[in-house]
Amino acid sequence: MDKLIIEGNGPLRGQIQISGSKNAALPILLATILVDGEVCLSNVPQLRDIDTTIRLLGLLGCRAERDAGDVRIHSCDLKPEAPYDLVRTMRASVLCLGPLLARLGQAKVSLPGGCAIGARPVDLHLRGLEQMGAVFELEQGDIVGHCDRLRGAHIHLDFPTVGGTEHLIMAACLAEGETILENAAREPEIQDLAEFLNACGARISGHGSSVIRIQGVSALHACTYRVMPDRIEAGTYLIAAGITKGRLELLDCPVDALDAVIFKLREMGMHIESRQNMVCASADGPLRCVDISTRPYPGFPTDMQAQIMALMACSQGAGVVTEGIFENRFMHVQELCRLGANITLSGQTALVRGVNTLKGATVMASDLRASACLVLAGLAATGRTDVRRIYHLDRGYEHMEVKLAAVGARIHREQE
Repeated sequence: MDKLIIEGNGPLRGQIQISGSKNAALPILLATILVDGEVCLSNVPQLRDIDTTIRLLGLLGCRAERDAGDVRIHSCDLKPEAPYDLVRTMRASVLCLGPLLARLGQAKVSLPGGCAIGARPVDLHLRGLEQMGAVFELEQGDIVGHCDRLRGAHIHLDFPTVGGTEHLIMAACLAEGETILENAAREPEIQDLAEFLNACGARISGHGSSVIRIQGVSALHACTYRVMPDRIEAGTYLIAAGITKGRLELLDCPVDALDAVIFKLREMGMHIESRQNMVCASADGPLRCVDISTRPYPGFPTDMQAQIMALMACSQGAGVVTEGIFENRFMHVQELCRLGANITLSGQTALVRGVNTLKGATVMASDLRASACLVLAGLAATGRTDVRRIYHLDRGYEHMEVKLAAVGARIHREQE
């Protein structure tokens, strides 16, 4: 098992290339199950979750080839069963259920795993698919579903679930008739999925709004598509510039998808400027704490909550962080306190009182974004910080230590 060793050494300066979006690439890869023909994807990040998804597609009968950031997939000999050993490691794997039902009329998928940040039940996914004509049973931890052919339905989601919205969009593409999703999630990654499916011949409209319409078609065809850049990775490196009082230029930064994050960072005192396809971020003086409340897009993203808390931990004043999405997403707080942060928890709220200096220590990552939070804190801390269990980090950040080292960080990977 690997760990990261960080020696805080002042401002980061230079350019960082933003990778393709993990949260966009995963559903797009699984959506290739729907396509009759070869799909060519570019800007696919080299991450553990991507590798897991490509292995899953292979076990489902897809022919998949990868060359760095390019992936070719042909769903030529589909099988209806997704095995437990892969699905248990990555929650997004459950998104193969709807496409398999749409193509084959049957599917057997293990209940998903992933980061331990909350229950995140799949009941909204299943309820929507049932409205489209699917029938499900739970057999020894597996979701077993079948249908003659999915049919369009008018579905109102109780909560704007990202995974549920993606799942139902995919399934509806090959359903008979029209599907209307109300109270749909609006995240940019959902828009990217819809644009990919439309490039394959789907008829989706309204993506990016809370009401999405999908006119079912008989088949989807091959296409070439470039995955959007990763807004969460970009947001993390914006904070890296602020927490080290440095200046970073982020290339291929999806600035329009980061409005809520950039607004809060500017409120804290950071300088952020957009230039064509590049964003310049810097901090040349003390930053101040602000209040944060995570909400579905276009609100402040839950996936940036841990990272901005690290920045607040070494800023001036006090601020309140309220987690409005997941019920168990403050596991990084105890580890930040090991570095000298002053944070008080009360239910879904954290009161952060900024301190003058964080001090290096050994910390343990509990999930993907908590890993990034601890790396950021280590960059700002005096002395040495060891971040353990970084296999979480490898699920969502492409070569993070390499990118940070290239802009001046003293960081390297070692085997524990």
